[in-house]
Amino acid sequence: MNPHDFFNITVFDITAKHVITFFVKAFFIYAITQIAVSFTKYLFRRSQKRKKVAFLDKTTVGFIQRIVVYALYIVGAAIFLSLIPGMEKVSSSILAGAGIMAMAIGFASQEALSNIIGGMFIVFAKPFRIGDSIKIDEIVNGTVSEITLRHTIIRSLDNRMIIIPNSKINSSTIVNSTIGEQETCSFVEVGVSYDTDLNKAIDVMREEIMRHPMLIDRRAPEEKQAGTPQVIIRVVELGNSAITLKAWAWAANAGNAFVLKCDLLKSIKERFDKENIEIPYPYNNVIVKK
Repeated sequence: MNPHDFFNITVFDITAKHVITFFVKAFFIYAITQIAVSFTKYLFRRSQKRKKVAFLDKTTVGFIQRIVVYALYIVGAAIFLSLIPGMEKVSSSILAGAGIMAMAIGFASQEALSNIIGGMFIVFAKPFRIGDSIKIDEIVNGTVSEITLRHTIIRSLDNRMIIIPNSKINSSTIVNSTIGEQETCSFVEVGVSYDTDLNKAIDVMREEIMRHPMLIDRRAPEEKQAGTPQVIIRVVELGNSAITLKAWAWAANAGNAFVLKCDLLKSIKERFDKENIEIPYPYNNVIVKK
């Protein structure tokens, strides 16, 4: 059989020539789409390495890259549909933009669309970025690992991945420990009994805090010249069974502040025991009548 006869073979009114042409065109469409996607990812990686544009940080680059890649796949799918007889109008509507909106409304719920819009607000308003240490609604605490079109992934302190929809994050209270100055004040509170010499207890607390290597000096030059203590300790409460002393101790960042507080609670307790300074605790007297 010569090539001419092979191409003229007809099955269900479709010649072998048309089938081969269809698959060749489909292969080229697939190859060109993959090349375009790979080239787009390369450009975004290159722009991130150069960092010449201020707003193109890691968060923005990753978010915009996903949008462009999805758009390329949609265009490739639309061109592929144009090869199928009877699907030309669908392809044209997709390329014109009306088809994209129809597909989005058909396949995505209102919640999904709100998550995409919420993701755009997060990327461009920048309440946080990838790598920031944040706390959401005093419940979720960790480091931002990834921001996608639908959700944000946060790595918790115990190395768990927490996935939160973008729409929920936009309606939450966010504490960002990375934006601006990272110095963090650690509040160390200790209760002492009413018969304690408060001046002695304050001096002991200040000595223990000043010894810690993570403590930093946040005093202004005027405060140093005026002799303001580096660590401020005040009486903040006269409770039912204890007088509460509160110290303001500064650390370089939130992580150091947490370690600073934990270490100081231990060292102050041990020092109070040596100095016979009582830390009161509730107890009950049981009277047994015969």
